[in-house]
Amino acid sequence: MAIISSFNMQFSIFALLFVLLLSAQSSATSTTNRFIQCLNDRSDPSFPITGEVYTPVNSSFPSVLQTYIRNLRFNETTTPKPILIITALHASHIQAAVVCAKKHRLLMRTRSGGHDYEGLSYVSNSNQPFFVVDMFNLRSINVSIQQETAWVQAGATLGEVYYRIAEKSNTHGFPAGVCPTVGVGGHFSGGGYGNLMRKYGLSVDNIVDAQLIDVNGRLLNRKSMGEDLFWAITGGGGVSFGVVLAYKIKVVRVPAVVTVFMIERTYEQNLTTIAHRWLQVADKFDNDLFLRMTFSVINNTNGEKTIRAIFPTLYLGNSTTLVTLLNKDFPELGLQKSDCIEMSWIESVLFYTGFPIGTPTNALLSRIPQRLNPFKIKSDYVKNPISKQGLEFIFEKMKELENQMLAFNPYGGRMSEISEFAKPFPHRSGNIAKIQYEVNWEELGVEAANRYLNFTRMMYDYMTPFVSKNPREAFLNYRDLDIGVNSHGKNAYAEGMVYGHKYFKETNYKRLTMVKSRVDPDNFFRNEQSIPTLSS
Repeated sequence: MAIISSFNMQFSIFALLFVLLLSAQSSATSTTNRFIQCLNDRSDPSFPITGEVYTPVNSSFPSVLQTYIRNLRFNETTTPKPILIITALHASHIQAAVVCAKKHRLLMRTRSGGHDYEGLSYVSNSNQPFFVVDMFNLRSINVSIQQETAWVQAGATLGEVYYRIAEKSNTHGFPAGVCPTVGVGGHFSGGGYGNLMRKYGLSVDNIVDAQLIDVNGRLLNRKSMGEDLFWAITGGGGVSFGVVLAYKIKVVRVPAVVTVFMIERTYEQNLTTIAHRWLQVADKFDNDLFLRMTFSVINNTNGEKTIRAIFPTLYLGNSTTLVTLLNKDFPELGLQKSDCIEMSWIESVLFYTGFPIGTPTNALLSRIPQRLNPFKIKSDYVKNPISKQGLEFIFEKMKELENQMLAFNPYGGRMSEISEFAKPFPHRSGNIAKIQYEVNWEELGVEAANRYLNFTRMMYDYMTPFVSKNPREAFLNYRDLDIGVNSHGKNAYAEGMVYGHKYFKETNYKRLTMVKSRVDPDNFFRNEQSIPTLSS
């Protein structure tokens, strides 16, 4: 009898759980249906939204979701999935999405290029149902060389921006990132840096207007949103404040001929001395010179691990002047004129991205990433030169761990001339370089991811003595959930300080929360590292 009673109890528990599961699924389906109905009611009848809404029952749903996932860490079966994806074709689709999501208490994720390093543009780690507004169809680019400006929609890629500018002029460009498949929306709103930063600053330093859909579904420009909100979305991340539809950028001038090189040096080629000198001079070069330094681990001819450095460089001038400049200020590198290649600026974009010389420039229009794998990226800032002994320690730790890559991006130049309060991005004067830690791997699955994530965190911890302190600064566009996560409860403001001071420093973080409190007081636009309201 006891056995039968126990069986009956287990069956009852199972039946109850099954009923609760069915009830939850029914509730979720009901919410989705009501949300879709609201979308249909609210969107502009001239631009029906019906064909742009995908739910898991659509056969196209997996491909629509996965096409713009750029980090395969977030393409696992265990990764939380949205209840719905809207591939917006018109501003009214986004306006309807905001209004209806508020009404039905759904979380919203906005995706432009999918390069969010922690996947927050298409993943939510909360228990609340969420959906994705995908901007990839909103990709128009209108360039005016006469006015030296361009309107760029958030779903355009950097490669498309560069190509469209070069179509009109071979003496204009724009300061933004190296990877051509990065989406404009996230890149610009978080800062945006690249090879022209020492000459012209960041992407956000060259934005003159924007179109934003706010929490009430209104379409605003710089004048109607006001200078505080415009300031916030040019470096503070647009997703905390609304949905950025487009940016108006200031197109910058570049020479008809630029010079590039990609020199390699190994540890056995006096790399410690070369790297030590780089840390003393890279931020002090002429503003026309951007000379990067990237370390990785390779096997030498004896099969032993060694450190290789690559020095990818862009100089806004000719090779003769560049060789003279570097032989004077950085003779340790040993630059020869034969190392240098002269080309147009748009060709240098292809070169720096890793395309073979001679690749047609329309390769920049491809939205297929050159590499697709799981990865983890972290960031740091270097304020003081690292000693030779310190570099030796770093090299040994890199060899001890797996797949480590450290990229040092030089600051100085125009970056030191702009106030840290001009934009939410505060990392200006006083920085020698930003470090990008990158670990890539091929194996899929949570176990492999955890192993490599641990290696990345160990390297980051080891670097503590060599980088900025109080706060240990970080770059928003290299989003890193290790440095703090916000649950958006009663302690949201304090939780936000943990990562907010690292990304923005104290003063800018406080100003961002003040803007947030005014334009989105109920904290509708939120994610695990968004700007909270002051009241929280």
